[in-house]
Amino acid sequence: MKEQNKENLEVYVKLAVARSKLRSKVLKKSGQNKFAGYNYFELGDFLHPIMEIFDDVGLIGIVSFTKEQAELRIVDTEIGGEIVITSPFGSAALKGCHEVQNIGAVETYQRRYLWVTAMEIVEHDALDSTTGSGNIETVDVGLMIDHLAAIEAASTLEELKNVYGTAYSACAGDKNWQKKVIDAKEKRKGALK
Repeated sequence: MKEQNKENLEVYVKLAVARSKLRSKVLKKSGQNKFAGYNYFELGDFLHPIMEIFDDVGLIGIVSFTKEQAELRIVDTEIGGEIVITSPFGSAALKGCHEVQNIGAVETYQRRYLWVTAMEIVEHDALDSTTGSGNIETVDVGLMIDHLAAIEAASTLEELKNVYGTAYSACAGDKNWQKKVIDAKEKRKGALK
């Protein structure tokens, strides 16, 4: 076995051990999406336990960003192997915020999603409470949650009209999602008037 292959294999083994250790911890979901009616893990709910576990197993996680992508590099601190997890970099348009605040919001979400991916953190409540009709194959729950957030963040009636149309189309005929999208639009429309 080549040395580089051994290094990479070792980091995967350590990551598997870290995932197993995280599953034995009791984590509390402190985030609440009142819009879609579910609780979720915020970054602070799991990052400190992960850092403790990484210290124990000899890993370190380093997050970095470019304009195009977010990256989590998991490095074996003993022999140097690494795993790189990436995600396309998104954007935010939070009402009443400066550009740097929007960038910070996106970076926080990207960090959260990278760690959720790396540690295989499953958020059953979000899936269970938002699927309603059982159309898991036809409705992308994560995408729908993003659509609801975009509706909530719309800063003009024209923007609201556009994001609503996109969100409603993504419902794929699911009546529960259609109702959530319509309710979100009406709530935002009232706030914009």
